[in-house]
Amino acid sequence: MTGSTEDYAPHPHIGGRVAALRALTAWRGAAPGAPRVVVLTGGSGSGCSRLLTGFLMLCEPEYRKQLPLAEMDPSTVPPDLPPPAVPAPEGLTAAQVLWLLADHYELTATSTEGVFAELAARDEPVTVVVPDVDRAGPVRAADEPARLVREVLAPLAATGTVRLLAEVPRPLAAELADGLPPGTVQVIDLDEPEWADPEGLVLHAQAALNPEFGAPELPFTVDPAARLALGAAIGSRAGTSPLVVQLAVHCTLMAPEGFDPADESHLPTSVGEALDLHARRLGTDPQTLRLLLAPLALAEADGIPVQLWSPLASAVAGRDMSQVIADGMLLAGPFVQPEEQEAEGAEGGRTLLRLLHTAIGAEIRAGLPNVRAAQSQIAMALLESVPEQDWSRADPYVRDHIAGHTLEAGLLPQLLTDPGLFVHADPVPLRAAVEAVPVEELDAPARTYLRTAPVLTRTQAPVVLRAALLETAFVEDGLPEYAEAIHGRLGIELPWQTLWSLPVPGISAVTVGSLPRPEGPATPVAVLVVPASTPGARAVEEGSTSAVLVHGLVQPDHLGDTDPAEILRPSEDERTAAPLGLSRGGDYLRVWDRASQEVVAALISDTPFTAADLSPDGILLVATERGAKALRIPPAAAGIAS
Repeated sequence: MTGSTEDYAPHPHIGGRVAALRALTAWRGAAPGAPRVVVLTGGSGSGCSRLLTGFLMLCEPEYRKQLPLAEMDPSTVPPDLPPPAVPAPEGLTAAQVLWLLADHYELTATSTEGVFAELAARDEPVTVVVPDVDRAGPVRAADEPARLVREVLAPLAATGTVRLLAEVPRPLAAELADGLPPGTVQVIDLDEPEWADPEGLVLHAQAALNPEFGAPELPFTVDPAARLALGAAIGSRAGTSPLVVQLAVHCTLMAPEGFDPADESHLPTSVGEALDLHARRLGTDPQTLRLLLAPLALAEADGIPVQLWSPLASAVAGRDMSQVIADGMLLAGPFVQPEEQEAEGAEGGRTLLRLLHTAIGAEIRAGLPNVRAAQSQIAMALLESVPEQDWSRADPYVRDHIAGHTLEAGLLPQLLTDPGLFVHADPVPLRAAVEAVPVEELDAPARTYLRTAPVLTRTQAPVVLRAALLETAFVEDGLPEYAEAIHGRLGIELPWQTLWSLPVPGISAVTVGSLPRPEGPATPVAVLVVPASTPGARAVEEGSTSAVLVHGLVQPDHLGDTDPAEILRPSEDERTAAPLGLSRGGDYLRVWDRASQEVVAALISDTPFTAADLSPDGILLVATERGAKALRIPPAAAGIAS
C-alpha cells in the first residue's frame, strides 16, 4: 500500500511511491529503527531509477528549493542535511566508482583496502547513494555490476560508519543483503505489494494521455471521461511496471489508427506484449520488429550510429532489412530513443540510436535463438565497415566498441592481433573487454596490450602516445614485428624508436658512453650497474655487490668483455651543447628541445624508473624494475603530452 496522500501534494517528479519515499526518508534521517543499508530493487522497468532520482532531489539543497516541500507529506521529506556522495557507476569499472568516492571524501588512501579503512576510521558517519548499478562497466559482457556489488558495495555495507543506499538488480540485491547481519539492511522491491504503486501508475497513464502535457489531440485524449477511463485501463493492465505504462501510451499515441480504446486486449501487460501488440496492430510480424531492434538490444555504450542500423539489422536477420527500416519508423518509434552527439573532427554531429529502456533490450535478447551467434554476425558486419581495415578511418563506434561485441561472441582473442586496433581504440572499453578474457586464451600481443593498458587509461593517452607506448612495450616483450608494424603501417609519426630492450632486473644506474676503436668512429655503449650475480656482468671491485654490464647503445649487442675503464663518458660541455635535455619524475621522463624549451617526447612507465641518461645525439637510455631499454629520439620529434 502506498498510504494516504489526500491532504498532501505528491512529489512532482514521482507522483506516488509514498511508502517507499517514507522508508528512504527514515533511512536518510537515521530514524530510530531505520536500517543503515537500504537496497532498492525491482524488475527492469519497475521505476527504481525514477524513484531514486526523485529522492535525491529531496536530498540536494538546490533542488529542494524548487519543490513544494511545505505541501508534501512530511514523512516523505528527508531532513535538510548536506547532500550524500553519489558516485554514479554508469560506464565505469568497480575500481573507478570506489575512487570517485575516495575523491569525494578527499581520502589519502592509495589502495582499495585503504579506502575502506579510512572510511571505517571516520568519527562521523558518511552517506553514500549508488544509483544504476545495472549500468556499471564500459563493456556489458564483462559483468561489471556483479563486480561492483562484490568488490565495492558489499565492503561499504559492512563498514559501520557508512550509511548506504544502492539501486541494485534483483539477483545481486539478494546477494548483497544476505551478507549483512539482521536489522542492518532493508530491501525495497518495488514489485512487491508493500511497495507497489497501482494508483500512481493510473495517474501516470492519465497524465501522459493529457494534451495539456503534450499528448496529441485525439478523440480519447481530448474527452476527459474517455482519457481517464483509458488511463485507468492502461494502469491496471501494467501490473507494477511504469515502463509498460509508458510503452502502452507511446504505442497508442504514435500510431493511433486502428486503436480501439474500449478494447483492453490492445493494452500490454508486459514489455514483450507491448512489442508484439504494437507490431500486430501495424500489420507486421512481431519477429520483424524484434529483429529490427536487435542491434540496439546488443549495442554497447550510448547506442549505435544511425547509419549502422540497417547493415547490423540485416546481419542479425540474415536478410536485407533496409526497406523495413525505411518504412518502419512508426513500427520502431515507440521503443527507440535518438540522441544527437558531436562527431569527432567534423562539423555538426551524428545521431545515435538506443532503446528507450534496458528492459526492452533484455526482452529482445531473451527472444533471440542465440545471442552469441547474433553478436558474431554483428561483429563481422562491423569489421566489414572499416575502410580498408584502417582503424584510423573507422566509425568511432566500430573502433571503440567492436571489442565488446566480439567478447560476447567469443571471438575477441582472434581480434587482438592488429596493432592498429590497439592504437586507435578507446583504451577504457578495450581494456575492460580484454581483461574479461582468461589470460591463457590471449596471444602474446594481447598480453602486451593488457600489461600496457593501465598506463593508457590512467593517462588518458591520445593516439600518438598510445602508439609510442605500445611500440616500446612490444619491443620489451620480444615482439619486434608488432613494433615495426606501428612504425611502418599505421602512418603515425612517433616521438621515438625503441632500439632494444634488455630484461635485466636490479639495475641501479645507467650511463651512456663510447668505446674507442683502433680504426673508425667510437662505438656508442650503454653501461648498466647491476647486481654482481647478473650473468655476463663484470665486477668493478673485488667483493662488491654491484657489477657493470656493457651493452651496445644503438645495436642490441652484449659487450661483456669490455673493460669499463676504457669507456668514455660525455663531458658536461658535450651534454650542455646537445640539442636535447632530460627531465625525470617517478614514473615519467621528459625529453625537451633546448632551443624551444618544448617537450618533444614523454615516456611513461607502468613500473617506476630507476635510472636514465640521454646521449648527446638523442638516444635515451632508461631502466625500470623490469630492465633497460634504449630509444632514439629525433630532435624534431612531435611533442606528446603526458
